[in-house]
Amino acid sequence: MSASILHKPQETPLLTVSPGAKKIFKAMYREQSGASAVLDDSVSRLAVSDLISKMSFYYEKIRNAVHYREEHLLRKDAIARIIKRQLLIESPIKLNGTDVNETARHLLVELIRAGYLPNNTLPETKIGEVAGIIEKYLLLRRLATSEAASSVNFFGAAASGAEFSGRIDLTNWLVGLAAAEIEELISPDEVSTTLVSVMYALLEKRLELPPSMSAYERELPIQLYLSIHRHLMKYDDEMLSLILMRYFHGEWKSADLETIKRISKNITALHKLIREELAHPLLSPLSRVVGGYTVYFNILKEVVSEDPVTVYDEFFDDPKAFPRRIKQACARRYASAKTKLWRSAWRSIIYILLTKSIFAVLLEIPAANLFGEIINPAILAINISMPAVLLFFAVAVTRLPGEDNTKRIIAGIEEIVFNEKQKTEPIVLRKAIGRNKVMNFIFGLIYTITFFISFGAIVWLLEAVNFSWVSTVIFLFFLAFVSFFIIRIRRGAKEWIVVESRDTIFRFILDFFSTPIVATGKWLSTKFSRINVFVFVLDFIIEAPFKIFVEIAEEWTKYVRERKEQI
Repeated sequence: MSASILHKPQETPLLTVSPGAKKIFKAMYREQSGASAVLDDSVSRLAVSDLISKMSFYYEKIRNAVHYREEHLLRKDAIARIIKRQLLIESPIKLNGTDVNETARHLLVELIRAGYLPNNTLPETKIGEVAGIIEKYLLLRRLATSEAASSVNFFGAAASGAEFSGRIDLTNWLVGLAAAEIEELISPDEVSTTLVSVMYALLEKRLELPPSMSAYERELPIQLYLSIHRHLMKYDDEMLSLILMRYFHGEWKSADLETIKRISKNITALHKLIREELAHPLLSPLSRVVGGYTVYFNILKEVVSEDPVTVYDEFFDDPKAFPRRIKQACARRYASAKTKLWRSAWRSIIYILLTKSIFAVLLEIPAANLFGEIINPAILAINISMPAVLLFFAVAVTRLPGEDNTKRIIAGIEEIVFNEKQKTEPIVLRKAIGRNKVMNFIFGLIYTITFFISFGAIVWLLEAVNFSWVSTVIFLFFLAFVSFFIIRIRRGAKEWIVVESRDTIFRFILDFFSTPIVATGKWLSTKFSRINVFVFVLDFIIEAPFKIFVEIAEEWTKYVRERKEQI
């Protein structure tokens, strides 16, 4: 079967399959062949009670509802959260300190219970590999802060305020790197790795910098590599930081003691350098190019995954079948994007309701009583329902990509797959428009005026319908917050658009007056996410005893099973 992909002669010389496309077909075929392989019964695997695991599964659902994150990042974030809890809360109160093997075992077991990993599938050998990663970062952190104590206390004693803050920042960064490396270990993806490699090879040959950006010539390869992972793989900053860690220190993945000691001496400078690389001036110009090719590669992946052998054979037997498959895949993706948009909207509504609406109502009533305001039930209902109404309307009016977009995708995929379709002209990156201080001042002044006009008009309308100033403040808070969420969740539906939309006068006016509101919502989201009371309660008060209870319940079920077998 795979022979047709590997060795079939090019009987029809009209279009020849590119080497990169062949790599994708082979990787996809190997993945599907491996997925059907029977597990080796001689290998010990991590298993938990399905009944007890349901408690952890539903706990994760509740926790994720009050802490909005992208779905593809939930497992990686759960890894970081579990590591922090075990090392910051549980380890300091244990008399025997930290056992990294036990920490790794608990981590993997908790991931299985919470539904992030399949049950009775992961080999127990992964415990030692995960333990090695955790121990590596623990040692780096301990050496970086000159803590030679055998037990791990992340915060130490008698630290100044700046030192204390620095240790927390360093700890969070290293835990994030460890979580990213563990995520990579437990979910290797040959197909995605191949897609990254092929996209990089394709774009690396064509990308050029204009003379005004020639100073970034040396950074272009790594920034292209980061951009592909940022868009195609949807990596966040922590996962991208791991790539940069290995870029600057190629031996980090299998670092020995001497390597860790050497890196620890300059950890602060390294951390700063990585932050600068993540905010590089090439980020925006590359995103415009890589974003389009990400659509092509994702659609190609879906088409090939249907049946790698059949799709490959159709290149010779039915050349028109491939464009038809792409068109069908586009239609499915557009429909799926709409479904995902609605799902994200409901998640956002639940998140805002649980973390913001209840808090605002609890604040509005006493504030109104304190300042002698009359509580209007209708206005209170508007403030509570407004986020859901706005999100519903925003999703309802979101349009799916059209036929022109699909045609562009077909052309882009054929460029990847067929040698004859590949383009040779360079892609010159566009530099962000530079402005002098006078223009920046003028535009900043206009933006400030727009800010006051936008919010002032809303305040005037609310006063006209008898909103009190307390209700007005809460309404503006939710309007800004939800406006930012609308932009955020609609981004998922727009990720399949490769044809730039035409500007209209209505869109220009809407963007002109809504941008200050959205910017305010982004600022509020960033600030309030740091003081999420519900997440604090769940992570530091409820989670630790809850996990202990689940552990005891798990052991009890094993004990009962053993007694039953003895009988």
